[in-house]
Formats: sequence, C-alpha cells, structure tokens
Amino acid sequence: MDEKFSYDFTIPSLEKCTLPSPVSVSYFTTDAKKILFSIYLDQYDRLKSSDGTPLALEVAGPREKIFFDPSKTKAAIVTCGGLCPGINDVIRALVLELHHGYGVRNIIGIKYGFQGLIPKYSHPVIELTTDVVKDIHTLGGSILSSSRGRQDPGEMVDALKRMNVDLLFCVGGDGTMRATELVTEEIARRNLSIGVIGIPKTIENDLNLIQKTFGFDTAISESVKAIQCAHVESKGAPNGIGLVKIMGRQSGHIAAGAALAQSDVNFVLIPEAPFDLEGAKGLLKAVEKRLRSEAHCVILVAEGAGQEYLRREGQPAETDASGNPRLFDIGVFLKSALADYFQKISMEVNIKYIDPSYLIRSVPANASDSMYCSALGQYAVHAGMAGKTGMLVGLMKDEYVHIPLKMVGSGAKVDTGGNVWLRVLETTGQPPLNNV
Repeated sequence: MDEKFSYDFTIPSLEKCTLPSPVSVSYFTTDAKKILFSIYLDQYDRLKSSDGTPLALEVAGPREKIFFDPSKTKAAIVTCGGLCPGINDVIRALVLELHHGYGVRNIIGIKYGFQGLIPKYSHPVIELTTDVVKDIHTLGGSILSSSRGRQDPGEMVDALKRMNVDLLFCVGGDGTMRATELVTEEIARRNLSIGVIGIPKTIENDLNLIQKTFGFDTAISESVKAIQCAHVESKGAPNGIGLVKIMGRQSGHIAAGAALAQSDVNFVLIPEAPFDLEGAKGLLKAVEKRLRSEAHCVILVAEGAGQEYLRREGQPAETDASGNPRLFDIGVFLKSALADYFQKISMEVNIKYIDPSYLIRSVPANASDSMYCSALGQYAVHAGMAGKTGMLVGLMKDEYVHIPLKMVGSGAKVDTGGNVWLRVLETTGQPPLNNV
C-alpha cells in the first residue's frame, strides 16, 4: 500500500435524492454504512480522510431515496476494450434490474464501445429489453461489441445530451475508466444531470483496490484445460515439453492462479519475475535438468514475460489504440529457443506449443463469474438511480463498495515476495531462474 498516495473515497452525487425507491427489499443501505479501507492497526492510524477519520468506503446497495424518476429515465450501456467472459452477464443484470427493480423502460445499448457515441462512425444504437437480454448470458463476448482507442469526451457528452440519456453505464478496464472519468468531468463542467457509473472489467485481474475483476475465474478455469492438454502431450513422447502461453500483459495473476489450480506445471514465467534464459541457473538448463530427471515438462508463460529478450536495445515500445504496449510473442520465441538449445546438446525433445488466449477470453462466464457479474450489475443500477456518479462498483474485502473512478487504475502486480507466488514456487518446485 502506497502511503504517499492521496486517497479520497468521496462519491460525487448529482443532487439531493427525494423520490421513494420502488425496489422491494427488507432494508435499504445508507451512505453512512462503510467499510474500513485498512483493517491493519499500523495503517489504521496512519491512513486518514481529510477530516481526520479513518479511510472508509461506501457500501453498495439500494438507497431508500433515489434521484431519477424511473418513468422518465433513459439509460444507456456501453462496453469497451478487449472481450472478457461475463460482459453479457453484466449487460443482462443491468437491464433486468433497471426494468424489474426500478421500472425503467427506456434502455439502449451503444454499439462498438465509445465509437458508438461519435457521429462519424455512424454505429447504430439498439433497444435493450428483457426479451433481448434474456439468454445472452449463455454467449461469449458482448452483444454490444467493443472497440479500442480514445474518443473526444466533448463529442461523447454531446451525443448523450442529444439522445437524452440520463444514466450511462460503462463496462471496461483501466483505459475505459479513465475515459469515463473524463466524460464525468465534462458533464459536471456543463452542469448536466447525467449520471455515469463504471463496472470494472479486466480479465487479468490487475486493477488496484479491486479484490477481483469479473472474467478472472473463467480465465483460470479455461487455462487449466490448456494445461491439462499440455501435460498429456508432454507425457506422450520422449522428453516432451508442453509450452502454454496465456494472457498477462503486465501481470501474472492468471498464470499464477492457473498453476495453483492445476498442479502439473513445472515452470511459471510472469512479467513480475525476470528470468535468465541461459547460464547454469537459467531456464534452459533448468528444463534440461527436469527432463533428465522426469522425462517430461510443462511450462506456463504469461504473454508479457521475457519481453526483454525480444525487444532490441533502444527500440521504442509500440502501443495499440488504447495505449497498451504491443507485445512480442514470447511463446514462439521460447519454443524456438528450447528447440535450438536441445539440438545443440544433441538431446531429443518433443515440444508442443499451445496458445489458447482468444479461446479463453471469448467463452461464456462460468458459474462463479456469472454470479459476480449479476451482483455488479445490480449494485451499479442501485448507485446510478440514487444519483451517484463518477464512480464504479467493486468488490473489496468481500463487500461491494462504491469507489471513485479517479482512485482506480491498472498495475496490481503479483507480489513475488508474497504468499501467492510462494505457493506457486512450492507447487511447481521451480528453482530460482537467475544466475545471481
């Protein structure tokens, strides 16, 4: 936890809520119900709000009074960034809660991400009814589709105003949340009563402050299937090597989780743990030792690992439309490096390379993620109808809470000195892969 960072968990609101909520519940949640940001005594005393009280976050849930009149409210939903299991579950939960919980009948879907708010792209909007969304949770991807790239916040707010949108729900990752914050600021600058609520999405589970992002559990489940196949293939031939590359651009959460879920992995390579390729304690020598001992080996590599071996010195890093670094293919590189090494030492190996990345992110959510997505959608609607804005709904310390958009960003790494990585090393038996 960075104590130099300025934490502010104040949630903006449009205006005073005066309308009674139509939601039928046994109790309503008040803004006064909060959870402590830190449960540790040493941090409890040091980390304070501006008024001197311990840092705490609003608990999500239906409020007794709401801001928007459901009969006159128009809601819009947009999905941005890469595909991820569970997006359709979130869309479905938003629509069902708006319709059944609050009686909102005017709900639209913005096609192809934020491009759908920019006139020059001419993307259509679609009406989202309960009939349209009733079965979409059985499908992968997003029925609204998606896009990457920055769009002008002013143009987006112009479109929201032109379409008479009162409430915008944005589903996306770090870049989407930054753009959503800019849209919120532009709305505030114009003094418009448009609420903006984010639902965090990143399959890599690397958003800070967020306990878990949706799609992560499904990614682990699907990665395990690839590992099982790699293990079978590695044992099916002399000195078999099953090499699996999975998602993880800047963090190795999926790789670490999958290795723990399927204990057939012998080496896990992640961006947070640099490794030597050659030398007495490098990866190639370690794989050779494993093969001479057990005659088979499974290697799991996150796509962002080992990029230093592929990028020429001084070569600038390229980025995609969303500003994410473009990665070189570490899987193909490792396959070639392993083949060359064992050819040089005249040792027979059989390498099977598996890259299930798009298969993993395109499948429907599993039961765990589907439940999580449903909760995120419902709590997002409760917050939006109560006039909250410039925030997202997230899970923290097993509680659903309201978090300001400005507080959330990517960069949550696997702690190589922490318990998870220690368990990975214990499970795999992986030695230190460096020559220091």
